[in-house]
Amino acid sequence: MSQSDLQVRSLTKVFDTPEGDVTAVKDVNLDVQGDEFFSLLGPSGCGKTTTLRMIAGLETITSGEIRFNGRNLARLAPAERNLGMVFQSYALFPHLTVFENAAYGLRVRKSSHGNPTKRVYELLSALGLDGLAKRYPSDLSGGQQQRVSIARALAYEPDMFLLDEPLANLDAKLRVQMREEIRRIQKELGVLALYVTHDQEEAMSVSDRIGVFRLGHLMQVGSPETVYRHPTSLFVADFIGKINFFPATLLQGGDRGGRVQLGSGYELETTRFEELNENERQEFGVPGDAVAAVRPEHIGFAAEDADGVPGRIRRVLFLGSVVRYFVETPHALREVMVEHANPSVEYHEGQGVSLTFQPGHVLCFRR
Repeated sequence: MSQSDLQVRSLTKVFDTPEGDVTAVKDVNLDVQGDEFFSLLGPSGCGKTTTLRMIAGLETITSGEIRFNGRNLARLAPAERNLGMVFQSYALFPHLTVFENAAYGLRVRKSSHGNPTKRVYELLSALGLDGLAKRYPSDLSGGQQQRVSIARALAYEPDMFLLDEPLANLDAKLRVQMREEIRRIQKELGVLALYVTHDQEEAMSVSDRIGVFRLGHLMQVGSPETVYRHPTSLFVADFIGKINFFPATLLQGGDRGGRVQLGSGYELETTRFEELNENERQEFGVPGDAVAAVRPEHIGFAAEDADGVPGRIRRVLFLGSVVRYFVETPHALREVMVEHANPSVEYHEGQGVSLTFQPGHVLCFRR
């Protein structure tokens, strides 16, 4: 299959409601290339599903442009776009068997696929549906029904694969297994995939790149590692993974970082600065003009009287791969979370500690 590119330019969607116009998507610009697995990530109501539906042709565009492989998709009906889509709801035909549902797209398109029956059975097997081909949707669990819808979307080798929260009805273990299967099959087909989810771990684990949405705006685009390590706003820093915020005063610095002082008087180096806009400053309750952001794994403990940010361990949670500590301190915007790979009997609930910071892992947002 040839490599294809998706270009989204100034995409906007305004809904006309009894209460007035509501802008669900605002001026989104996006490029997805080749066989990328690209996730649209964000909280409920952020515009990610509306964006996907406009690309699929299931929602009209208020303004902007969507082009795929050189074609203007806005001029094409949904059936003419050759897209495979998996919805949150299963959307299966109740009167058709599992096999017939999975093969439906091949038959409607009168596919010239060499052996359509073999292909459908291969997909059913890959998705854990062996032995269920003759059953009807009413005989399946919700998770099994969703897997049939995934097989149907992939059976005819679409040019683009669109998935809207496809794993929402699966248990935790099956979700992990299924997301890996979806990515594996997508890469084998060489098809561009757009994946909508609110699950950060899910997006981080399967995506080549992620677009983080908020209130209809595309806040940041990048690889999972880039978005995690180099967030460009307080919202993205807070939404992707876990992070701690410490009010700070800028002592010196430029675009590549500098030195700040925290509320306790502790001074530390920061790797770089990002802009702190007024709306986020007020939303997150930043008292001054700067805030230092540090991931839980980049904070260490020292003796209570050592140089650092003083605090007291309120709770210790053993989570298998990590131990999570919750530390109360007046010098952070909220309770501090610290994560260590190995448990230590030295630190326990109720103990006073001093928080220290790993060099090179402190990001500062400033006005």
